[in-house]
Amino acid sequence: MLAALLTLLLINLALRGIVWCVRAFLRWLDEGPQLRRLVDEGFIPQERVESDEAASIRHFVDACDEWRREVRLGRLTRADRPRLTREQRRIVRDAERRARTIYLDSMTLSWFHIVSIFVVASFLGLVIEQVYSFVVRGATESRVGLVWGPFSPLYGFGAVFLTLICWKLRQRGAGNATIFASGMVVGGLLEQVTGWGMETLLHASSWDYTGYPGALSKWVCVPYLFFWGALGLVWARLLMPSMLYRIGMPSTVRQVTFVALLALYLSTDIFMTVSCFGRMAEREAGIPAQTPFQEWVDEHYSDSFIAGRFQNLVIGTDGTTSSSE
Repeated sequence: MLAALLTLLLINLALRGIVWCVRAFLRWLDEGPQLRRLVDEGFIPQERVESDEAASIRHFVDACDEWRREVRLGRLTRADRPRLTREQRRIVRDAERRARTIYLDSMTLSWFHIVSIFVVASFLGLVIEQVYSFVVRGATESRVGLVWGPFSPLYGFGAVFLTLICWKLRQRGAGNATIFASGMVVGGLLEQVTGWGMETLLHASSWDYTGYPGALSKWVCVPYLFFWGALGLVWARLLMPSMLYRIGMPSTVRQVTFVALLALYLSTDIFMTVSCFGRMAEREAGIPAQTPFQEWVDEHYSDSFIAGRFQNLVIGTDGTTSSSE
């Protein structure tokens, strides 16, 4: 019990550290904090009923800039950082909501947003799955989906498909019931196609709902369809608008360069993963390597490597699988 509590504490600290690093990195990419943008773009003007509070927020932004300069010079510490009052935070939230609505109504969904969402969802989905698996089953197995990096592309593709569909539904003013049903369809199709493709092409399985109450196929189950529907609703109403607004449109060369490099990296990662599983199936069938690349894959990504890397997968051609859900 103590070990489990300590592990959860370490996971919490690790997630806090990751969030801090991501925020710091995004600030570096964006060359300016979010609150400064809200002030500069006039979403917190002084000519309003809450003019005193709005003016104080403008002073807060300037004070934060001064505080950062003093911290870099070693004259102040983080404990000296200026703080917003509860009323000021409410004004900031309202201003951000107005800015987000205006931005979403005028923006065009682009590859920049899609790649960013895929990366974030692939990483966070893996983290959530690892934590869920540990809390519910006490399992600490590796549940990654690619040979390189902490990513699970199933969540990335799910987030991308949900974004594309929910974006269209948002433009048409769709209701919650339509969004919920769309989330169920997207999740069910994604699980069916992915599960079938893994077993047919790669002779591998990551989950199996056979024998589960409400199972519609080997890879689709009604309770999880409701989960996908709820996820689609939360994504469309809460997560997607905030994420797209936070990502914004690229305003610096370093933003475009960074996301383009991420896209190249993930494309290569997916290609290598498919190649590794393809060679594993060919080795099992007794087919020798035909090219130098295949020889290199056999040397560096052996069956033991794949078994150790993808611990939640059941690999084989006999058709036997076990559930990891």
